[in-house]
Amino acid sequence: MATFLYKLGRLAFRRRRYVALIWVALLALAGFGATSAATATSSSFSIPGTEAQRAFDLLDERFPGGSADGATARVVFKAPEGEKVTAAADKAEIQEIVGKLKSGSDQIASVADPYQANAVSKDGSTAYISVSYKVSSMELTDGTREALEDAGHDAQSSGMKVEIGGDALQVMPETGVTEIIGVAIAAVVLVITFGSLIAAGLPLLTALIGVGIGVSTITALANVLDLGSTTSTLAMMIGLAVGIDYALFIVSRYRAELAEGREREEAAGRAVGTAGSAVVFAGLTVVIALVGLAVVNIPMLSKMGFAAAGTVAVAVLIALTLVPALLGFAGKRVMGRRARKAAEAENKPEAKPNMGTRWARFVLRRPVWVLLAGVIGLGAIAVPAASLEMGLPDDGAQPKSTTQRQAYDMLSDGFGPGFNGPLMVVVDTTNSSDGKAAVNRVSDEIEGSGGVAAVTPATFNKAGDTATITVIPKDRPSSVETENVVHAIRDAGEDVKSDTGAEVLVTGATAMNIDFSQKMNDALLPYLALVVGLAFLLLMVVFRSVLVPLKAALGFLLSVVAALGAVVAVFQWGWLGSLFGVEQTGPIMSMMPIFMVGVVFGLAMDYEVFLVTRMREAYVHGETPGQAIVTGFKHGARVVTAAAVIMMAVFAGFIGSSEQMIKMIGFSLAIAVFFDAFVVRMAIVPAVLALLGRRAWWLPRWLDRALPNVDVEGEGLRKDLSEDGPAEGGGERELVRV
Repeated sequence: MATFLYKLGRLAFRRRRYVALIWVALLALAGFGATSAATATSSSFSIPGTEAQRAFDLLDERFPGGSADGATARVVFKAPEGEKVTAAADKAEIQEIVGKLKSGSDQIASVADPYQANAVSKDGSTAYISVSYKVSSMELTDGTREALEDAGHDAQSSGMKVEIGGDALQVMPETGVTEIIGVAIAAVVLVITFGSLIAAGLPLLTALIGVGIGVSTITALANVLDLGSTTSTLAMMIGLAVGIDYALFIVSRYRAELAEGREREEAAGRAVGTAGSAVVFAGLTVVIALVGLAVVNIPMLSKMGFAAAGTVAVAVLIALTLVPALLGFAGKRVMGRRARKAAEAENKPEAKPNMGTRWARFVLRRPVWVLLAGVIGLGAIAVPAASLEMGLPDDGAQPKSTTQRQAYDMLSDGFGPGFNGPLMVVVDTTNSSDGKAAVNRVSDEIEGSGGVAAVTPATFNKAGDTATITVIPKDRPSSVETENVVHAIRDAGEDVKSDTGAEVLVTGATAMNIDFSQKMNDALLPYLALVVGLAFLLLMVVFRSVLVPLKAALGFLLSVVAALGAVVAVFQWGWLGSLFGVEQTGPIMSMMPIFMVGVVFGLAMDYEVFLVTRMREAYVHGETPGQAIVTGFKHGARVVTAAAVIMMAVFAGFIGSSEQMIKMIGFSLAIAVFFDAFVVRMAIVPAVLALLGRRAWWLPRWLDRALPNVDVEGEGLRKDLSEDGPAEGGGERELVRV
């Protein structure tokens, strides 16, 4: 592989104008596709195999046109102090709003008058209008949303407080400013690392081109493939981080080759042939982790994984082709003044050891203490993960300044927190001899169970074979008590089915969230086994070792559990919550553990590949295990540190989002990268390798013969170049480094 990539790097360098033109054309083509493609009309969310989804499907079949899974909104009114919404003036105003909402959009399915739907609080201070739409929240037009917002503004003129809740106003959060901050921090880190504006700007430029192609392609295909708006957010987040990192490693190696006296084309070829091999395998681990999300069998999550994996693949291709092409345009200007002086000093015997060398030597002197400190420290941080509660955030997790959060609080105060997440019980009486009796029994069972505030009378469809019952829990939608209510109704439904033949299904947004969380829990171990297993085999091929991949996988698990502990402490317990803008604590997003495993595993293996392949190469070329560790840190620690800081900056930029879910994702990925890069890869890994010695690189002979030799260390490239004679200006110096 190293020989092939060496030739590819030299070809891209020589034909740099054509290579650059091809990538610019691809960017323009993707951009044109994105701008000319029809706006996505659907962003469906389904969870195949769950009870809540089966109930939604049954409602669509038995209540045609009912839009069971359509968007909903609640316009909540609160009368001024000392007044009631039942007063003649306020009642007339609210009923006028009902009429405006009904005629405000053709996407509206129904609007419930609060005075007829029993939606007025007992003390008369609060009332709400329930609005149902024919389509999902992502399919609502701007005009429909504006009509909803205008209805609220009109009522405020009468002195009532009016707020709007529900998912009808749900839109993708604006994160552009925070993303720019993350990129700006990355630029500063690159300038400090390279000491050259050109060298610093090149990884940013290529990463932005890769993300532009990836996100534009996703936008162009969104309507055809039913891609949600969060798909491009994940692709942007991952693509930007790995795009900068992969280019950073190629540029860093190119500068090292120039410092050794190589000609520019030769330096580009060697950079791609050596560091490029690591980029390919690091990219493969990320792609495996993202594509593996399909194991969960949730279409939305699978599409997010595939789209992000495609963006990572583009980043790898750009690092192997566009980066050497742009290095050809940059020439020796990619070397800053300080870099040239440092290169000269590095070749002198009296040159001062860099920070990576000094740290590696310290670890070699105290491997046991470093290992214990790292493991105990991460273990302590991981303790809160034992109290992990999972769910999906509701409007109660929104910032207090938003109308959704204020509507949520007004409903809780006026009616009880359970009104923010009503459950819908669907009773299929097709196989029951007495459908009405079966439905009455279901209602009685629900009313007799604990944790229920109210149960509405059953509503039958025209055929009379299906009924719906609305159940209001006593507690908020994301609470454990509400989850217990759902399970209690389902347990009672089993008895009803065995006695009467009627099937009882619980659905609604709250039940859907509970089922989603359970499905994510069930899929975690199979997904973990698949991803870690495949990556273990891949790393075994790369490192020609059994213990090194095992150590890499165990270190990753430790960093992920520690990161989950930090997430629980901040977002569930509220520790340092104000520092990160957490206004409302609650359960951790149910997809967070599996999402972190998928994304962080791929990214963590980047550092493992880039750092340890350098050690492996040094060991293969004759150094002792201890010397190989020092060599790996001497050449790789600075670049890996810069890459980790950049990735953390990109992810941390999303912490500033107003959306709790995006904020949580940004925090979790940033803290996980910090733990994995600086504690696991920089401390635990060298300590373990120091303790293992030569045993770290042990591989059974039969397995060595069975595994393909992909030449990540560049041994084949070294022989080829030796046979062709020494490169110009290169002498007989060591030819291959990663």
